[in-house]
Amino acid sequence: MTPYYITTTLPYVNAKPHIGFALEIIQADVLARYYRSQGMEVVFNTGTDEHGQKIYEKAVEEGKAPKVYVDEYAAKFDALKEILNLSYTNFIQTSDPAHEAAAQEFWKRCNAKGDIEKRQYQVKYCVGCELEKTDSELVDAHCPVHPNLEIQFIDEENYFFKFSNYQEALLKLYAERPDFVMPEHRLKEIRTFVEAGLNDFSISRVAEKMPWGVPVPGDETQVMYVWFDALVNYISTLGWPDMNSSFKDYWPGIQVAGKDNLRQQSAMWQAMLMSADIEPSKQIFIHGFITSGGQKMSKSLGNVVDPFELVTEFGTDALRYYLLREISSHEDGDYSPQRMEERYAELANRLGNLVSRVAAMSLKYFEGKLDAVSLDWVAREQTLASAIQHYDFKAYIEEVFAVVDDANEEVDKKAPFKLVKTDEAGAKAVLSTIAEKIRFIGRALAPVLPQTSEEILKRYGTIIEMGEGLFPRRDV
Repeated sequence: MTPYYITTTLPYVNAKPHIGFALEIIQADVLARYYRSQGMEVVFNTGTDEHGQKIYEKAVEEGKAPKVYVDEYAAKFDALKEILNLSYTNFIQTSDPAHEAAAQEFWKRCNAKGDIEKRQYQVKYCVGCELEKTDSELVDAHCPVHPNLEIQFIDEENYFFKFSNYQEALLKLYAERPDFVMPEHRLKEIRTFVEAGLNDFSISRVAEKMPWGVPVPGDETQVMYVWFDALVNYISTLGWPDMNSSFKDYWPGIQVAGKDNLRQQSAMWQAMLMSADIEPSKQIFIHGFITSGGQKMSKSLGNVVDPFELVTEFGTDALRYYLLREISSHEDGDYSPQRMEERYAELANRLGNLVSRVAAMSLKYFEGKLDAVSLDWVAREQTLASAIQHYDFKAYIEEVFAVVDDANEEVDKKAPFKLVKTDEAGAKAVLSTIAEKIRFIGRALAPVLPQTSEEILKRYGTIIEMGEGLFPRRDV
C-alpha cells in the first residue's frame, strides 16, 4: 500500500481543548479518512506539546510536578478522539523518553553541522506565544495575542540555531515547490518573510531559571527551547532516528497548522531539517482562526467555545459538519450559536429527511427490496478528490450536498408516492435510482461525517431498513 503521513501541530497543555484545535484535528481526520478510503496506509499523528516556561509556571501555580500536570492535560486532549470520532494512529507527548532522546540526537546533528553556537540572548519575550517579540509586533508594550500578559525581558547566555544559514535554501525550496505551503497566499507570506532576511533564534534556556525541558546534550546548565524540542515530534513519532522504523516509509508527510504557526512550520522547522540532513516536509496546510461572534476568543470576554459541550448538545457529526462547512478552510471563520442551529436544521431537513422518506416509501411499497442501479459517479468523485487536494472541505461537502439536493428534487418532481398508484414499476425505478444516490452520499460522507455515513450505508444495504432520525428535532 502507498504510505500517507499526516500530523497536526501539538497544542500546549496549559488549558483544556478549545474549538480552534478541534477544527484543526477534524480537518486532519478528514484527510486521513479520505486517503485511507483510497487504499493508502495512513499514519495520523497528534499529541501534546509539554515543555516550556508557560507549562512550568502553570504546574507551579497548581502545586504539581510538571510531569503530573502535563499527563493530566494530555489525557484531556486524548479524550477528543472519542468525542470527535477521530481516527488518529499516534498520540505523542513531548515528555515521552523516546521523544526526548530523539530531540537530543537532532540537536547533536545540527551541532555537528556547525549550526548551533552559544551567545548572549537579549530579547523581549511573550510567554503566551513562547516567542520573542520586536517592538513593531507589540501594541501598547503588550503582545496583541496575549494582551493580559506582561512582556518579559530575557538577558542570558543561550544556544542559537543559525537560521540565517538557510535563507537561500528555503527560497529555493519555495521556488521549486509552489504548492509546498497551501493555500498559495500563505506561501507568498512566508516567502516574503524569508526574503527580508533571517535572524538566528535562541534554542535553549538556563535550566536554573526554567528547569522543565529537554536537557541540552553536553551542557546540563541549559534545556532546549520549547519550539526546537517540540518540532522534532513530527519525526520522533515515526521512530526517528531508527532508520528501520516507520520513519523510512512515511516521512516526509503532510502538516496541518494554524496561521500563527506558519513561520515555525514552513521556515524554522524546514531549516532545522536541512541542518540535520533530513528531507523537508511534503506539504504544509495552513488554516485560519475561529472567532466567536466576530471577536477573538478569550476567557476574559467569556466567548470561548468548548467542543465537548457542543457535542453534548448537537452530536459529533453536527459539530464536524459546522466546522467543515461553515468555517473557511483558508481564512478566519466565525462561530455563532445561531449558525450552529441553522446548520443542524440543514442536516435534519435536507439529509435526514431524505434518508428517512426514501426508506419509508421503499418499505411501504416494496418491502425494502429495490432494483440494483448503476450510476456514473466518476465526475463527482474527481471533483471531491480535487477539493481534498486543495484542502477545501467546504467545497467537498457542497459537492456531496448537491447530490442530496438532486435526490430531494427527484423525490418531489417524480413523486413516487403518487406514481406507485398508477405505475408500480415506474415508482420502483425512481426509488431505486434515488436509493443509489443515497448510497453514494453515504460513501462520500465517510471522511467528513463518519457516524452518519455508517448509518446511511447500514440502512441502504441490499434491503432498505428504517431507523431513528439521523438528526432528531431540537427543542430550542
